[in-house]
Amino acid sequence: MKARIGVIGGSGIYEMDGIKNLKEIEVATPFGKPSDKLMVGELAGEKVAFLPRHGKGHRIMPSGINFKANIYAMKYLGVEWIISLSAVGSMKENISPGEVVVVDQFFDRTKTRPLSFFGNGLVGHVSFANPVCPVLADIVYKACQKAEAKVHKGGTYICIEGPQFSTLGESLIYRKWGVDLIGMTAIPEVKLAREAEICYSTLALVTDYDCWHPDHDAVSVEMVVQQLLSNSAIARKIIRQAIPLIPVDRNKCGCGRALENALMTSPQAMDKTMLKNLDIIVGKYLKKRRK
Repeated sequence: MKARIGVIGGSGIYEMDGIKNLKEIEVATPFGKPSDKLMVGELAGEKVAFLPRHGKGHRIMPSGINFKANIYAMKYLGVEWIISLSAVGSMKENISPGEVVVVDQFFDRTKTRPLSFFGNGLVGHVSFANPVCPVLADIVYKACQKAEAKVHKGGTYICIEGPQFSTLGESLIYRKWGVDLIGMTAIPEVKLAREAEICYSTLALVTDYDCWHPDHDAVSVEMVVQQLLSNSAIARKIIRQAIPLIPVDRNKCGCGRALENALMTSPQAMDKTMLKNLDIIVGKYLKKRRK
């Protein structure tokens, strides 16, 4: 069962209401199991694949998420567009809990996560100056407006390893760096989506002010969960507004051609196991080289 559009749910969003003709699909990948079975069905007139990033019941911590399997599974199902929902803390006074941000930049502070599908035996370098799909980001922003959400267009998301929240010292330093949001799950998801040539946009749902704000308590799970309940309702509304706006073709962005000039390894030196594992990602370019 194929789907053109994918939604990855973050903390508090473990299912999508209103999906018709729903089927749960278990996808086997060369990188192990995705976070959960993918739920595929019809939403707002389109075939949509939904995946809870932390698994149903929030059983997988940020560093334990199998990001490679998650993105590979989306690619396997034919997904070309991914809207990623992510719970975040605000690092700016003017971005309040309950508001949403259509992220356009990321800062990687993770430490232990595999960041690429590529490796020794098959080397690829994708352009990543502008990490999100501009077409999809514009669509998500318009959907936020239609859903009457308080939305900010653009912002830098710093991704920390977790699972602990920041120290006060870290939070104050990150503020000086000029970031707008802090979270634990955007990296390497956004990087892998670009390598898989999938249009990708992050909708960040603000739950708290991290711990830097002198007039607010330090972030806690209780605080986050309380805000998540409110955020999840608006997130679902935004998704329903966004899906009908997503075009059939992808000729207005370069996401679908991200690997066109990215493969560095000569064909005779390519590792056969990696070629097999990544065939759905790189296969079309290798066939062109053989002609």
